[in-house]
Amino acid sequence: MASTATPKPAYAPADAAEPASAVGAGSQTLMRGLDLIECVAHEMQTLGELSQKLDLTKSTTHRLVSALVDRGYLAFTPRSGYRLGPKLLELGFLAQAQADLIQVARPHLESLAASTEDTVHLGVLDGDHALYLDKMPGRRRINISSRVGDRQPLTSTGLGKALMLDHPPAYWSERFEADQAAGVPKADSSIWHARMAEYVAEGRAFDLEENEDQIRCVAAPVRGAGGKIVGAISVSSAAQYMSNARMATLSDEVRHAAQAISRDLGWVADT
Repeated sequence: MASTATPKPAYAPADAAEPASAVGAGSQTLMRGLDLIECVAHEMQTLGELSQKLDLTKSTTHRLVSALVDRGYLAFTPRSGYRLGPKLLELGFLAQAQADLIQVARPHLESLAASTEDTVHLGVLDGDHALYLDKMPGRRRINISSRVGDRQPLTSTGLGKALMLDHPPAYWSERFEADQAAGVPKADSSIWHARMAEYVAEGRAFDLEENEDQIRCVAAPVRGAGGKIVGAISVSSAAQYMSNARMATLSDEVRHAAQAISRDLGWVADT
């Protein structure tokens, strides 16, 4: 006759757990340690609070947090509790340094170029210009004159506008006046500023033949772990392939690609 077993809780106290292999026990200890780190990621927690949240005995919790404090992954403040330790700050800087923007973005750019069949760019803010870091050619027989290393005006390019979405309107006006003195963008000031306000609300920007005749693009910002804009991507094509309807549809795809790159860089969307 088959017997029934009572399911164990997700975090069974260590002293009540069934015997496990060395590998299994080690994995369980590792996961509990990671759970403890995640528990204090947003606010300090006392030993009792951690024990209750993870369904562990206080003795097991104390053993785990003591080991994490010794290694620098947690820090302890008397009468307040546990918080993230200096080791995590060090590892965070190392992880950010290893997350090279071009390397992280490349597979997303390739995928976007393949799905849209249009030219895809990656750029960053370089002083008061947009610097093109990478370019994926499309499949259409269209010559997009941009090159990696080019510096383009912020106010006339989709990339440039996307890079400015978090800047105050006063900065937009300053750049618009300077670029107009240099011959771009080909737009009325009031219309251009109204569009910028719309771009902020939509989380993306357009180039409506302002930088190059018969070339349009859809761009979106890329954010780093701290939430700041660290770059932008764009999809560019001839105006005949970029009707208003297609640009509206393409906006979601470009935004999603930019958000995917942002997540790979450590960005977490506000909930």
